[in-house]
Amino acid sequence: MLYQTKNPHGGDIYAQKILLDYSANTNPYGTPQAVKDAVSGALDELNNYPDPYCRELVRAISEFEGVPQEYIFCGNGAADVIYSYCQALHPKSAVELAPTFSEYSLGLERTNCRVSRYNLRRENDFDLDEGFFGFLEREKPEAVFLCNPNNPTGRLIAPEMLEKTLSFCKSHGASLFIDECFLDLADGGTSMKKHLAAHPELFILKAFTKSYGMAGVRLGYCMTADTALLTEMSKMSQPWNVSVLAQAAGRAALGETEFLAKTRALIPPEREWLKQRLEELGFWVCPSSANYLLFYCGMELHTKLRERGIAIRNCDNYHGLAAGWYRIAVRLHEQNERLIAAIGQLCGKD
Repeated sequence: MLYQTKNPHGGDIYAQKILLDYSANTNPYGTPQAVKDAVSGALDELNNYPDPYCRELVRAISEFEGVPQEYIFCGNGAADVIYSYCQALHPKSAVELAPTFSEYSLGLERTNCRVSRYNLRRENDFDLDEGFFGFLEREKPEAVFLCNPNNPTGRLIAPEMLEKTLSFCKSHGASLFIDECFLDLADGGTSMKKHLAAHPELFILKAFTKSYGMAGVRLGYCMTADTALLTEMSKMSQPWNVSVLAQAAGRAALGETEFLAKTRALIPPEREWLKQRLEELGFWVCPSSANYLLFYCGMELHTKLRERGIAIRNCDNYHGLAAGWYRIAVRLHEQNERLIAAIGQLCGKD
């Protein structure tokens, strides 16, 4: 647990009563019933240690992703996998984007790694551009971290940019970490897993948190052909790091293809509705392909909404952003209407 340390993320609904949580980008439909049933059905196994190799879960992930079982490593949430990766790889220098998910640099800090950031620009909708490759040439990092779609912007990285980055890493002896945790809920986007066999320097992160509404379970995994790296990650991770309940939940979730399809059908129209309403209120909204929106309003919105029982993600702690930037999840329409109504009232436009 955190002890006298500031939580840098959303989802903290415990300090006060929160009626609507827009600070965490989880599935708007919540957790599939099949996952809840699997957790309930596994209660009789609580007396047993979990499978330390996650055998059945790894087999299910292998079938779902279409990659060999030996490419897969499971962890206690995506953050656990990130930290194990950073400790096992132990790079001296790394590059990430700004803004992007904070746990990459936090994991790298533990290894005393020097982190350089390529600043994305609002006037370019925070897209990754060709200037990135000149930056890589100058920095010569041992590891490159990308998030696709990026968090908090929701912008997808073009396939040609991903492949060009992979080519750079291969030719310069660098490792490429790609976070695809939000890709299953994005509009389009290309997974890089087809390149795994030919590129052992490639590492892909996935999680059950967002797609299946399983944030409270803590279950993530990665895919790479670098089995020696996975062995080192295992040494950095505690034994039995994936509980009996999490393994059962994961196996059940991977069968929920119709649930994912239903979610993907909901997100684009609701996201566009939210974007239009926010723009009508005078806010700048970043075009997104994910299940969340980044916007700028220039007022202290998060504290005023919390007083009304609504949590949104204050983004002032992201590198490259400042006060006035916020991220919201895309949720069910009735919830989205309540959020916009509350924001409208605060802006005097009710």
